[in-house]
Amino acid sequence: MKEIKELAQIIKNAKTITIFTGAGMSTESGIPDFRSDNGIYSQEDNVENYISEYYFEKNPKDFWSKFKRIFSLKLMGNFDPNEGHLFLKELEEMGKNVTILTQNIDGLHHKAGNSDIIELHGTLQTATCPKCKTKYDLKFINEHVIPRCNQTNKKGEVCNFILKPDVVLFGGMVQHFEEALNKAYKSDLFIAMGTSLEVYPVNQIPVYLNSAPEIKKAIINKSPTKMDYLFDIVIHEGIGDTVAKIKQYL
Repeated sequence: MKEIKELAQIIKNAKTITIFTGAGMSTESGIPDFRSDNGIYSQEDNVENYISEYYFEKNPKDFWSKFKRIFSLKLMGNFDPNEGHLFLKELEEMGKNVTILTQNIDGLHHKAGNSDIIELHGTLQTATCPKCKTKYDLKFINEHVIPRCNQTNKKGEVCNFILKPDVVLFGGMVQHFEEALNKAYKSDLFIAMGTSLEVYPVNQIPVYLNSAPEIKKAIINKSPTKMDYLFDIVIHEGIGDTVAKIKQYL
């Protein structure tokens, strides 16, 4: 496939690469995306209501019940990075300056070992106390039906606030958007991987980059997107199969 060979050559020549990943990056690790046939939307009603800022503030106890079930938090620690995640780490090992901008909240880019990751929608791996800002890991979250802060103050009083997950809930603000955009502008190559580019405002990043023709742009996604026209190279294949082919030319 000439597109794969061309992308491999561009990767060889690039010094600074920005990778933008979506749910399709993690489906090969066994994590269903929201919109697939067996995704979260197909299994739950009122998802956007139950995992929203509004519902957390209104009923934090029931929020945690719904949140844990929707995201199957007990299972989240069992998923491993796939060939796509590991390929991005290999790019670093080749001496490339790699920044990952991810919509995913599963923490698999960290697990794969990449060093520069911007989690635009936060992470499922931790939760924070809204009052004292103490952060707790996934193990602590899973050990408590309703995770509460156990820090004590100088008077010996336990904080006891209900924790808030470190994900961007519906109605919340995307994290580090300006930083992500600046990183993308400084790259030689921008690759979107496993994303339908449907989620606003992060889907505007390739739109902004359209004003920088010197940056090479590629998209790897199983299905066509409405924004394919913004990219120099378009590959409609799975992530694992594609990176395996790219590596043959590197």
